[in-house]
Parts: sequence; C-alpha cells; structure tokens
Amino acid sequence: MLITDPLFYLIAIPVVLLTGISKTGIPGLFGGMAVPLLSLVISPLQAAAIMLPILCFIDLFGLRAFRGVYDRANMPILLTGLAIGIVVGTLIFGLVRQDVLRLVVGAIAILFALNNLLGWAKKRPPTQTSWPLGVLWSSLSGITSFLAHAGSAPIMAYLLPLRLDKRVYVGTMVWYFFASNYAKIIPYAFLGQLDTSNFLTALVLLPLVPVGVWLGLLIQGKLNDRVFYEISYWALLGIGVKLVYDGIM
Repeated sequence: MLITDPLFYLIAIPVVLLTGISKTGIPGLFGGMAVPLLSLVISPLQAAAIMLPILCFIDLFGLRAFRGVYDRANMPILLTGLAIGIVVGTLIFGLVRQDVLRLVVGAIAILFALNNLLGWAKKRPPTQTSWPLGVLWSSLSGITSFLAHAGSAPIMAYLLPLRLDKRVYVGTMVWYFFASNYAKIIPYAFLGQLDTSNFLTALVLLPLVPVGVWLGLLIQGKLNDRVFYEISYWALLGIGVKLVYDGIM
C-alpha cells in the first residue's frame, strides 16, 4: 500500500529535490544523507528501497546532461572496483552492522576532507590515476552504496585529488552512480528490498526529479573550478560528520 503519512512527504519532497540537485550540481553535496533523513519516519531498509527507483530515474537525466562526458582513464578502474563492491555487498547484506559501516566511512571522509581543506594536501599537486587506489576506493564505494546508498564519500576521496575539469568530474560521478544504481536492482529484488508499496511511493515522488536536476545544472554552471572544489570538500566533510553521527546514534 502507498505511504500516506503527511510527515513522510514533508521530509521526502525536499530529499528528492536535493538529491536531484546533488546529482548534477555538486556531486556528493547531499550524498549519503537521503536514507538517514527518510529513516526519521520510516525504517532504513524501506528508505533505501524507495530511493533506489528514484536514483535510477535521476541517473537518466544526468546521462542526458553529461552524454559522453567522463574521465576515460578512470572509468574502467572505477567500474572494476564497483563490480567487486556490489558482489561483496550482496554477500554480506544482513551480516554487517550498518552503524559500524557508517562510522568507518564517515571517519575516512572527515579526515580526507579536513586534510584537503586545512592540511598539507591543500598545497600538493594533483594526484595521478592509479589502478590500486581507484579499485580500492570504488570497491568501498560499491559496498557502502549497496548497503546504505552512501557511496559518495569513498569515490570522492579518490576523484577529488585528481583535480579533473569540473564538468569531467561531475560527468564521471554521474556515469559511475548510474552503473552503481542499476547494478543494484536485481540484487535488491532478490533480497526482498523492492515491493509494491515502496515502488508506488517512489512513483509518486518521481515528478520532482526533473526539477531537482534542472536546479543542479543551474548551480553547477555558475561556479568556477576553485569554488566548486572548495564546496565539494566541505560537502564531503558534512557527509562524514552525518555518517559518524548516524553510526554513534
């Protein structure tokens, strides 16, 4: 049955809009926060199940906006790690405590963001493409994305230091999470995460997606690269703090 609680929609409507903005405006700005916020009124598992069709729909708009725009050198690396992460996430689903997972990923995100905002990393030259590091971070992203739709922090930790062109960075994130979200559909269905109630509720929220995506594109087009990356690191810090808080609570 469709969710009819007004309090749910009071939270869900801005969540969907902000998720659309995050996808095409500043990737990671709202990453990992949708499920925790919806968990204020429904269970985390149901929140993840409702968000998956919405994320998949948002991805289609992102692909249209960033058709063919992604980092060619890093995409094979990221997809390799993603595949590993999805398989591991499927196998350990139900065994890993999500609070512990959030604490670990959140701590990594906080340390990485602070190092780049305040520490030595702020003045270092851009890092280079790396298969070992790329596969490591994207595998962790695949696991956390599968378990809690919280894959932004690990993938940002790898991509941000490369200092890619702003549009290429956003496009790479869009294509990566398109692959991630669609790869989760069959495992989620197999694990019983998708049912009629959750799917119908997601359909009701889908009309908000184009609005959020349009606002994201508008924001992204008005930021220069320095401001864009500065906001991205602060977004990563915020994601980390939120994940640690959720893990502790």
